[in-house]
Amino acid sequence: MAVDVLKAAHTVVGYATYIDLIRPLIGEKSVVSTPMKKEMDRVEVAINMSLEGKACAIVSSGDAGIYAMAGLVFEMCKFKKIPIASKKGTEPGGLRIEVIPGIPAICSGASLLGAPVAHDFAAISLSDLLTPWDVIEKRLDAAAKADFVIVLYNPKSKKRNWQLEAAQNIVLRWRDKDTPVGIVTCAMREGQTVRIIPLDQLNKSAVDMQSTVFIGNSTTFTYHDSMITPRGYVNKYAMGR
Repeated sequence: MAVDVLKAAHTVVGYATYIDLIRPLIGEKSVVSTPMKKEMDRVEVAINMSLEGKACAIVSSGDAGIYAMAGLVFEMCKFKKIPIASKKGTEPGGLRIEVIPGIPAICSGASLLGAPVAHDFAAISLSDLLTPWDVIEKRLDAAAKADFVIVLYNPKSKKRNWQLEAAQNIVLRWRDKDTPVGIVTCAMREGQTVRIIPLDQLNKSAVDMQSTVFIGNSTTFTYHDSMITPRGYVNKYAMGR
């Protein structure tokens, strides 16, 4: 479906790195690419072109609705008071917005690790560029206390180099130091790496913005080279077998 939309689009808009990843799919189409932190500029260009009657595709990595561009498109339409066409098709007019589902890092990374999110989980971004750190800290503590598997997005960058260890220390208040942690970098891309380490080693591990970190809950275990969080079937149904 995403490929069909790209083929139908007049212009493709996106972060330069993501545009490079799909170059073979867009051929000679008109392209608007910008560096990081220019998300609002990209969305504004796409909205303006769409209002001119040109089909425009905004590309994101993973899924457009998970820590990506779909939310900003709707936010800016509301801010600019731009009418949006009804999804039910009952109201004519307005800007037609279609969000195409993708494969988020939580799914691609989990598939490479085994089954780390087979039970309840919480996804938390460690980027404090848009969300204050004290809010992130409260969410981490609540998720760890409630024994959720915790999936960390945007764990570490060159400038944001302390948040991951801070998150580790918060989780260690509630988890054993040997809790399995999966680290997947560049999932399904060139340079892919997959590692499973104990929680107390997380701050010493190679992690960057292309990494997704999976912190197990109190029941998560490793088996051979896989990380598994059980749902509870064996305990409930197989103990008497």
